Amino acid sequence: MEFKAQIEQLLNDFLAEREDLFLIDIKFSATDHIRVILDGDEGVTLQDCLDASRAIEFNMDRDEHDFSLEVMSAGLSEPLNSLRQYRKNIGRSLELILNDGSEVEGELEKVEDDHITLVLKYRKPKDIGKGKVDVVEEKDFLYSDIKKALVAVKF
Repeated sequence: MEFKAQIEQLLNDFLAEREDLFLIDIKFSATDHIRVILDGDEGVTLQDCLDASRAIEFNMDRDEHDFSLEVMSAGLSEPLNSLRQYRKNIGRSLELILNDGSEVEGELEKVEDDHITLVLKYRKPKDIGKGKVDVVEEKDFLYSDIKKALVAVKF
């Protein structure tokens, strides 16, 4: 079996046993450095990363193929890219960068197969008179219109 396919199979076998975890990305460099990024329905612990690393390393022969392995959790700087990630972040504030370059921030309210719904809160000028009014509206965004979605970090 080819090296990359063997690594992917070992990782898939591990994830089949741990249904609470899922793969975000796996990258192979030209120098055989492997970077695995995991996420979980309830987050990812250090022990989860160690278990995934061991599932791969203990089943590979380094004399046959030398490699380095890095297993990590998806950080806050990682964009959301799967329905499971969107679903686990319902109720959190998201920053969206749309394909047209515009940016939107709102609370993730609903996740569907083809779109998400955000609750947007903003102020707009009154229709009559001076001043502004608070507006709360729900707006749907198709996944195909979203270039990048990040969990908004507030301090």
